[in-house]
Amino acid sequence: MNAGLLGGSFDPPHLAHLALAHCALEQLALDALVWLPARQSPHKADRPPASAADRVAMLQRLTAGEPRFSIDDRELHRAGPSYTVDTLRALHAEQPGTRWWLVIGQDQYARFDTWHDWREIVALAGLAVAARDGEPVRAASGMAGVEHALRVVRMPPHPHSATVVRERAAAGLDVTALVGAPVARYIADHHLYTHPK
Repeated sequence: MNAGLLGGSFDPPHLAHLALAHCALEQLALDALVWLPARQSPHKADRPPASAADRVAMLQRLTAGEPRFSIDDRELHRAGPSYTVDTLRALHAEQPGTRWWLVIGQDQYARFDTWHDWREIVALAGLAVAARDGEPVRAASGMAGVEHALRVVRMPPHPHSATVVRERAAAGLDVTALVGAPVARYIADHHLYTHPK
């Protein structure tokens, strides 16, 4: 079993996330890709504006139709920051025969030595680093000399970001082109990211 793990706050999940997931499925020949919404990212001081339930509901809508996708909400029920190493330890215990690939962005790889117990992470999973075609992939300086499995996932340019989606939604603008129709409808129906009047 060859599986990918794609974590994030997904607030909201958008089409760039989906493009990355599909690129990882194809380029890494994954049997499965697990989406892992974080309760609280250790790299972000504030909590996500949307609730855990809303973020999971949006992920369900974004990932529908691809049987290799699944959503693992364990980090949403864990107190404190969501540490990837804790999830990987649990997944190894539950699925000892699975080869895990942690799908991350180039910006995360460049500072990976700041992650909690990062040396154990690279012992438990390979790193699949997303990079735009033609861009070099650079490891964090602190990772020099530390062996780790690395695959580069090439992606076409995708300018979408959760920040842009939230800003457009707050301004009452249509976000369908950024998140897809099902997620855009959920955001509108539940009045997410709108500022109090």
